[in-house]
Amino acid sequence: MASITTRDHVSLYAKIWGKGRPVVLIHGWPLSADSWDDIAMSLVEAGYQTIAYDRRGFGRSDQPWDEYNYESLSNDLADVMEFCEVKDATLVGFSMGGGEVARYMTNHAGLNVRSIALVSSIVPYMMQTEDNPQGVPAETFVEMYNALRNDRAAFFASFFKDFFGVGIVSKPVSPELLEWTRSVGMQASLKAIVDCANAFATTDFRPDLKSIKVPTLIIHGTEDKTVPIDASGRAAASALPNSTLLEYEGAPHGLFATHRERLIEDLLAFLKL
Repeated sequence: MASITTRDHVSLYAKIWGKGRPVVLIHGWPLSADSWDDIAMSLVEAGYQTIAYDRRGFGRSDQPWDEYNYESLSNDLADVMEFCEVKDATLVGFSMGGGEVARYMTNHAGLNVRSIALVSSIVPYMMQTEDNPQGVPAETFVEMYNALRNDRAAFFASFFKDFFGVGIVSKPVSPELLEWTRSVGMQASLKAIVDCANAFATTDFRPDLKSIKVPTLIIHGTEDKTVPIDASGRAAASALPNSTLLEYEGAPHGLFATHRERLIEDLLAFLKL
């Protein structure tokens, strides 16, 4: 475990495992670096170093009142990379974490990045607008905000069922995993949860795509109810000429758990390129 202090004096909890070419793993909302553990172990065993950290406001990192925007979040990523003396790295952003990757490539000119992977990522733009008709309606985010402010524990109990594709018949993850993810979400500050939800809902990363020139792997489930594939994975792939899109047929948002072995296999194959 390492404690990394950012340029604005926020302490981030980080897990730096193994030796070899670095892979930086950026977690989704509202989880923590622990959500990467299964993937990270396999990458380390294959000869890579993994760096996973809790986003500010989440997990074991500091919980400041403000600066939960992608300018600050991408600066945090840059500070983690500088602390770890990262060179020739692959950045892997899951869900909200894809935004940090995209904005880092713009604001920090892709410094020391060899390749990137966007997994169930919110890039390029989540919000439904006239020029982004496949996005999520603004009303959906308003309902989410109100539910979080009213009873976030109850919200998470429902949210994670959709996140992992749990239904009356389909049960791709255990009840214990559902409970664990809910408890991890409850570790985050309410302010961070709400502000980060607003950030990933409203930030338009389409201008950032022109900064992504490195090989890019895009992985997305076709049944992702949290981040619909048409507005995200497919849109990003069509805008990035140096990208490969792998669609996981029938997979939900949380495919790091539901399709773990396939995700590990695909990431390892990409890292060898």
